[in-house]
Amino acid sequence: MKNYMSIDQYGQTYHDLGPHPRKELINRIGSKHVSKMYHDKNDGSVVHVGYVIGQHWCTLYEVTPFERSGL
Repeated sequence: MKNYMSIDQYGQTYHDLGPHPRKELINRIGSKHVSKMYHDKNDGSVVHVGYVIGQHWCTLYEVTPFERSGL
């Protein structure tokens, strides 16, 4: 199962957002106004990177477990 975290423009972090980060961020921030946030890449493409929820510009990150083989 995928898990997400978010950092807003103020440096506030939101951990353990579960598989539905949009819904969880709305609950935690307490605003119903939501827009998708996009980022332009160097190759000219545009990607969805998070959400604008109220006054918070939240960039999402997928959390993956750290694993290192061989000791």
